[in-house]
Amino acid sequence: MTSGQRRGRWAGVPLPDRQALRRDELIAAGVTLLGSAGGPALTVRAVCRHAGLTERYFYESFSDRDEFVRAVYDDVCNRAMTALMSAGTPREAVERFVALMVDDPVRGRVLLLAPEVEPVLIHSGAEWMPSFIELLQSKLITVSDPVLQKMMATGLIGALTALFTAYLDGRLPASREQFIDYCVELLLSRAPSYPPAT
Repeated sequence: MTSGQRRGRWAGVPLPDRQALRRDELIAAGVTLLGSAGGPALTVRAVCRHAGLTERYFYESFSDRDEFVRAVYDDVCNRAMTALMSAGTPREAVERFVALMVDDPVRGRVLLLAPEVEPVLIHSGAEWMPSFIELLQSKLITVSDPVLQKMMATGLIGALTALFTAYLDGRLPASREQFIDYCVELLLSRAPSYPPAT
């Protein structure tokens, strides 16, 4: 990238905003590389090349590769959580999650497959799991016993994680519609009543 290209890239962007924009570009590159179909090929150099930025800019936002990988994973988890929180029905929740994680399989592979091959994400995955369980537990409004609620939510999250992982891996030869219908049926059998969306 020439100095002229660099100047043009940030033209009109206030100095304080440039670091945040560069960080966003690095995260987007990280999602693409961490979620690649051939498995993660994520090095600092590869991320910088993909983002069109120098390593100086990488270390402006991240102390090392491990911190960066966790930030990429957190970005995908936050997007998934946002999509699920705004759903008003089980079908809407599944459709939004499919749109985010299956229609864009790169993100799906980051969320579900990357923790299996990136040791730094083992703890991140474990830290995010209670949030997804609590979110589903809050939807089980027809179940009054909180212990039963938590067991049901934990079991459903485990089942859905296995289903989405197998679907992304190509081990489930179902159509998109079949897959959605089955996941919805699974949710409805255990969580028949969602509160209205707010």
